[in-house]
Amino acid sequence: MSWSAQQYVAFEDERTRPARDLLAAIPSAEARSVVDIGCGPGNSTELLVQRFAQATVRGLDSSADMIAAARKRLPKLQFDVAEIDQWANQGPFDVIFANAVLQWVPDHVALLPALAGKLSPGGSLAIQMPDNLNEPSHRLMREVAANGPWAGKLAGAAGQRTDMASPGEYFSMLRPHCARVDVWRTTYHHQLPDGAAGVVEWFKGSGLIPFLDPLSEAERAQFLQEYLAQVEKAYPPLADGSVLLPFPRLFIVATR
Repeated sequence: MSWSAQQYVAFEDERTRPARDLLAAIPSAEARSVVDIGCGPGNSTELLVQRFAQATVRGLDSSADMIAAARKRLPKLQFDVAEIDQWANQGPFDVIFANAVLQWVPDHVALLPALAGKLSPGGSLAIQMPDNLNEPSHRLMREVAANGPWAGKLAGAAGQRTDMASPGEYFSMLRPHCARVDVWRTTYHHQLPDGAAGVVEWFKGSGLIPFLDPLSEAERAQFLQEYLAQVEKAYPPLADGSVLLPFPRLFIVATR
């Protein structure tokens, strides 16, 4: 998929807030080896450097554009282009941080225990995933994709995201491998000053990518126009013209 660091950081403050909340829940006071998997443009990696000042911190991401942005932001750190499900480094790591990335990686039943196996004793696997596939924003993506002239091109677009398991299922995946597993769900309500157009811009940097990548430039413009029209109905403006975007996210901190 064509990830754009510039598009992603258009809402950097809002996207970084869950990373801060996830980081605050990691029990480790100190760490020597920390890795940010799916590091994006380095905004979450920067938080890890601040929290674990004495640690060796590195990052990886499947997007070369994201890694280029991360290297520019934090030039002293090591960043690598790599697929998480093919990542061979066995560690051990004191912290494995995965903020808003594992929803794009398949087979959580195998993946999460494998990541936990890379932890040092007392180390933590910290995960945050958007849990919004049933929100209007994503339901409308699927509906516009299925009902337009591009339906054939976009038949597999919705399948790019991994179906989320339940909190209990994630607990059961990790508990045999970790001494403690915390799972919780938070819904953020982000105020977007540009109204429904702000919702579209937000998801152009994430959820819309599988729906836009296969389209021609003209088709992309038409898709976004139809999506915006539907979003305007689903997210009515507040008195000042802004909208509140409800955004549920699932958090997991598993400590070995």
